[in-house]
Amino acid sequence: MPENKNDNFFERVYDVARLIPSGRVTSYGAIAKYLGAARSARMVGWAMNACHGRDDVPAHRVVNRQGLLSGKHHFPGSNLMQQLLESEGVEIDDNKVVHFDVYFWDPSVELDF
Repeated sequence: MPENKNDNFFERVYDVARLIPSGRVTSYGAIAKYLGAARSARMVGWAMNACHGRDDVPAHRVVNRQGLLSGKHHFPGSNLMQQLLESEGVEIDDNKVVHFDVYFWDPSVELDF
């Protein structure tokens, strides 16, 4: 079976997502920028959507650039993403991270290249 050209990028996305500390969130675009693919936020979203069943990837910590839980429909149940974030101390109101700037984790700032 030929290797999917997205596999390597997806694995790189998962490597970054695994580094997001508990109680913090990042955005699809921040991960894409860190990986040197600044215009690939949508690809990061596809990677997050493709990782269901992988308990080693904290996909619930990746939100859109405004802090909206835009990937919540990819989690089982209606509020699992919100419940997971709230269990880590992240405040959510109306499907959005409250004080997004406080909880935001920027891999380009936090990680060494």
